[in-house]
Order: sequence, then C-alpha cells, then structure tokens
Amino acid sequence: MGMTAGSGPSNPQLNVTPLIDVLLVLIIIFMVIVTQQKRTGLEAEIPQPATDKTTQPPAERTIVIQLEQGNGNSVPSLKINQEEVNWSDLQDRLQRVFALRAERVAFVRGDDNIDFQYVADTIDIARAAGVEKVGLLGKKQ
Repeated sequence: MGMTAGSGPSNPQLNVTPLIDVLLVLIIIFMVIVTQQKRTGLEAEIPQPATDKTTQPPAERTIVIQLEQGNGNSVPSLKINQEEVNWSDLQDRLQRVFALRAERVAFVRGDDNIDFQYVADTIDIARAAGVEKVGLLGKKQ
C-alpha cells in the first residue's frame, strides 16, 4: 500500500501576482501623497542690505524698543521711541501704542554688551502685548 506523491488530491496554491500588483500600486500612491505634502514652519524674513548709502531716519509710525546697558551688570533700561519705560510697564505701554494700529510691527534694538535673555524677554512681552511681527535691528552705522 504505497502512496505516490502525485496520486492524492491536488494541493491548493496561492497566486501572489495580484497581491504584488496591489502592493506596488499602494506604494506608488503613498509616494505621490508624501511628495505632495508641504511641510510648513515659521517663515523667516532675511534682512536685505540697503541699496542706498544714505540712511533715512525711521518713520514716525515705526516702533523701536531700545535696550541700553546701564552702569554695572544691572538690568538694562528700556525706551520706546526715545521715551523711557519701566520693565513692569512695558506690556501695558505696548498695548496702548498698538491699540489703534492696523500694522502691529515693532523692532528691538539692543546694545552689544546686553545679555540676549533681556532681548528675548522683550520679544516675549511684545508678543503678549499683541505685536504680530517683531524684528531685530543691528547697531547704528
């Protein structure tokens, strides 16, 4: 009673060709979707060099927050367009300045020897006061 290998019922075989075709189509679809997605982050505007050598005074509508180093290692003094302001009053003063303005842009200028933490604090206070764009100004030339 010997059994031969070919005499029994046929074993089912799985046809994998359609599965491979479906897999390749899915890979192509995912590749197209990934390349179409645009990753966005914060937009940075790089300052451009001035084309004219003559410097013009800033317009009156421009708000410049100046940080000036006092004597010793104390907290720097603040000025908004040449007007002295205390650190505790900065946010309220900026809210009053920008209350009726449509353009909510301010610039921060600091002395070279000021710790950047004070500049970052000033930017944070300005953003909390409703300023939408804060720019950094270099030293006067």
